[in-house]
Amino acid sequence: MIHLWGRRTSINVQKVMWVLAELKLDHERTDAGGSFGGLNDDAYIAINPHQKVPTLVDGDIVLWESNAIIRYLADAYGKDVIFGSTPAERGTSDMWMEWYQSSVYASFQTIFHQSVKLPHADRNPQILAQAQEAVYKQFGLFDSTLENSAFINGDHLTLGDVPMAACLYRYYTMDIERPDYPNIARYYDNLVQRPAYSNTVMINYDSLRAPDPL
Repeated sequence: MIHLWGRRTSINVQKVMWVLAELKLDHERTDAGGSFGGLNDDAYIAINPHQKVPTLVDGDIVLWESNAIIRYLADAYGKDVIFGSTPAERGTSDMWMEWYQSSVYASFQTIFHQSVKLPHADRNPQILAQAQEAVYKQFGLFDSTLENSAFINGDHLTLGDVPMAACLYRYYTMDIERPDYPNIARYYDNLVQRPAYSNTVMINYDSLRAPDPL
């Protein structure tokens, strides 16, 4: 039985949950991280000395780092579903996964931190504006790529979509100004129709919000 450790409100855990759902893989999940704690427990450190989530155990295989986990799941169980049927598709998927990790992820997390996790008094408009500028420049690139296709690799979902698509629920629900990206909007509208996406990525994150001042 596949076992996943990680809280549902972690965007990196959501990526793994989504791929597991797309592949219809039986699994168990244990809440860990955030308010659930457990990352400093000896039993958890034994499988993930990095002490972060997610961690996945599949028989004798122990993996951490969300992109490594979803690559493994797609390779092992989803060659005809989400992995990509050709080296070109798999290469393109890897390219977009690396693009998101290196060009979007850190700045997007800053937007989330400044807009959701920090108390209003501690937010820095300049830091938020800088992060938005960096992210929205990259979103423009992604939007143009989707101009003539439903997904990164054409008409079907592959791993290349997962990291970027996983952030879009937060993008469209945070209280921020958003430029008009018509192709990303169409892309997101298609995603929310997928039960695997809506059930695993569209997770309420109110528990991560800074408390309102009294």
